[in-house]
Amino acid sequence: MTLVELTDFLVKNLVKDPEMVAVKELEGEDDTILIQVLVNESDMGSVIGRGGVIANSIRTIVQAAAYVNGNQKVKINIDSF
Repeated sequence: MTLVELTDFLVKNLVKDPEMVAVKELEGEDDTILIQVLVNESDMGSVIGRGGVIANSIRTIVQAAAYVNGNQKVKINIDSF
């Protein structure tokens, strides 16, 4: 499972409307992997969580998977459309 697939799986299981989730990998600086997550505006609270706790948990899980695969750093940007 790639990092994008992992992120997609995690986010889609948190939102009410999983069909409105878009996850893609973008060009990052140096050897950083940049993952863009777009969700429906009404689902932002479910993905970010109170104080960003859920968003930080997603970042931690994906960063751990990247470390196991030999990648150094992953950045995840969460936005709505």
